[in-house]
Amino acid sequence: MEITPIAYIHTGFSEKFGIPRQSGLVPDAFGVIEFAPEYRHPDALRGIEEYSHLWLVWDFSKNHRKDWAATVTPPRLGGKERRGVFATRSSFRPNPLGLSCVKFERVEATADKGNLLYVSGVDLLDGTPIYDIKPYLPYADAHPEAKGGFGEQYSDRKLTVEFPAELEEQLPEELRGAVRDILACDPRTAYINDPERVWGVAYGGYNIRFTVQDMICRVVEVQRI
Repeated sequence: MEITPIAYIHTGFSEKFGIPRQSGLVPDAFGVIEFAPEYRHPDALRGIEEYSHLWLVWDFSKNHRKDWAATVTPPRLGGKERRGVFATRSSFRPNPLGLSCVKFERVEATADKGNLLYVSGVDLLDGTPIYDIKPYLPYADAHPEAKGGFGEQYSDRKLTVEFPAELEEQLPEELRGAVRDILACDPRTAYINDPERVWGVAYGGYNIRFTVQDMICRVVEVQRI
């Protein structure tokens, strides 16, 4: 079996660091899916507006490797405790496939690129290859009773973000909500907890530099990339 990308997604995430660990955590993180020329048939998206959410099957394109490991060290466990690769969502997998549930926003017809698909709540690097798109079906896909394993203990763990007005105003207004949510999700490596360290998240053409102490994220600088 050979698979090739049907599309590529354009997002504000130019680097892996800072990308939300799961889709939907940053609702204002938008993406535009541009289809490969052979998949730009105008009927391919017919009826997609009937759905509110979509599944994306995609390529961990920056994590290709020839070998694989049976266990991995999830960042949320401090990078020191091992779990089976199939018991995690680690990006280092035998087949580097990702799965994300995103919110459907709209379809925009263009003269040169065909239909563009706009989505939100993305957790994908800019330029990520997309292998397939499927509708999210609440009656089959939603399981409120499901157990979330070790991830549940971190589902409500958020940083308090202190973003001085004079710095936040350096960002375009449409980026501010996403940046706040990205920082609140704590993009740091879990086992590095140095309050003096200045971290930087690249998003939407800006580098947002910040420190973290006692669960408070303080933005110290905004740089145009």
